[in-house]
Amino acid sequence: MPVLSVTFAPTPAIPFSRHRIPSATKIQCCSSSQANNGYASSTFPEKQRLASSSVAGKVPPPRPHRIILVRHGESEGNVDESVYTRTADPKISLTEKGKAQARECGKAIREMIKKDGIESWKVYFYVSPYRRTRETLRFVGRAFERSRIAGVREEPRLREQDFGNFQDREKMRVEKKLRNLYGRFFFRFPDGESAADVYDRITGFRETLRSDIDIGRFQPPGDRNPGMNLVIVSHGLTLRVFLMRWYKWTVEQFHGLNNFGNGRMMVMEKGYGGRYSLAMHHTEDELRKFGLTDDMLADQEWQKFAKPGELNYDCPMLTSFFTHFDDERSTSDSKLIMP
Repeated sequence: MPVLSVTFAPTPAIPFSRHRIPSATKIQCCSSSQANNGYASSTFPEKQRLASSSVAGKVPPPRPHRIILVRHGESEGNVDESVYTRTADPKISLTEKGKAQARECGKAIREMIKKDGIESWKVYFYVSPYRRTRETLRFVGRAFERSRIAGVREEPRLREQDFGNFQDREKMRVEKKLRNLYGRFFFRFPDGESAADVYDRITGFRETLRSDIDIGRFQPPGDRNPGMNLVIVSHGLTLRVFLMRWYKWTVEQFHGLNNFGNGRMMVMEKGYGGRYSLAMHHTEDELRKFGLTDDMLADQEWQKFAKPGELNYDCPMLTSFFTHFDDERSTSDSKLIMP
């Protein structure tokens, strides 16, 4: 399939709408403000806290500078699939090569952060509860002294896709062939999960993460450290699904993505308007190798300059859903040339 070469050039003026959503404090949903506040505090405590801060005139905490996605180092299962027939997936360990990959990844993260020139920088970790991801975290963490680590949270929703009870190696091969035939996103392994199932639980984690970012849960009250970096240590498919959910990629676009290597990372870096873009850190060639199309690259370029809450009204993905625009253009052109 031919690939078009696309060159992106930042421009000072971004032709996108700057509509603002009215403040929630101006909307009266019921006659009793006391009842309304009680409902908000019991059902959405994070939103209530943000609302109270806004009313008090407090400035929200700075968003983390990066969200760094790290795939675990090489595991015993990556080298020999027969390991899955005798060891439970959550208990599979790293190989010695995997441990070395994790150490190198930690060093690369530290060097990347140091280049920002922010003296007070810190890292906060989220990690899958599987053994190979926890081991990866420990070796990545060796690059950081205690004063640089803001915290760590084990997050079960970041676990690997559940492949079911694969004690039968031949059955595993058959099911994986069927997955390739029917599509990697919707195919569900017997007694296991599909990528669509992973998408659902990652959606819940994403909302937790956004709440953590909005509240500034990574730093003590009153601390406004602009050099916070979040590191998510997880699994290949889970991280691809995370990116799909975050950037609202389609199922077809997901199918075109490739796993990044063991012990490697993808970096979502805060752009000029405050949103996170892969294009802030990665080159176009790197993103194409990961599987991004022309439309996805154009959207990442937009993410570099957009502000949180804005919509891309010139979204290039429209043409992947609607094909009648060319007909409208042809009709318009024909009217122009008619005598």
